[in-house]
Amino acid sequence: MRLILGSASPRRRELLAQIGVTPDAIQPPDIDENPRRAELPRPYAERIALEKVHAVQAGPDDIVLCADTTVALGRRILGKPEDAGQAAEFLTMLGGRRHLVITAVAVRRGARVWTRATESAVKMKRLSDDELNAYLAGGDWQGKAGGYGIQGAAAAFIPWMSGSFTGIVGLPLAETATLLGAAGYPVWRQE
Repeated sequence: MRLILGSASPRRRELLAQIGVTPDAIQPPDIDENPRRAELPRPYAERIALEKVHAVQAGPDDIVLCADTTVALGRRILGKPEDAGQAAEFLTMLGGRRHLVITAVAVRRGARVWTRATESAVKMKRLSDDELNAYLAGGDWQGKAGGYGIQGAAAAFIPWMSGSFTGIVGLPLAETATLLGAAGYPVWRQE
């Protein structure tokens, strides 16, 4: 039995390491992550996690773990910004408002699939022009849903959150450990 992480995210590997889990292989799937017309944020995150877990090639006894993190402002999905201009737009929209961070997790072993999703509420302060420009210049917005990562420099912009911190980072660990256990992966094994 191998554990395959279907993600290139270094944050997901770091989070798994916190609970003593090291994937045997990293195989990021290549899927279309564009939202469908009028698709709502939670169904979108759940669909993407499922599409990812089914796209990863694995043996019948291998366990595949995939996740998708989506930032939602109301019904609007804020994906990974294409450039600094779009990141600035996202961060300006989020400023002074609460938004949701939804992380859907999917685990597959053979034909069986287990899923779970978390929703966390986050409030970002309004950013001054200096804060916004310095953050954008640092590049930490790249590859992050909504244009920020709560575990990085943007932590200074988040005065309040409710929910799963690890879910906001990209992999809710309590839920992930439960799913891995359901699939037969011994998360709490003794070495």
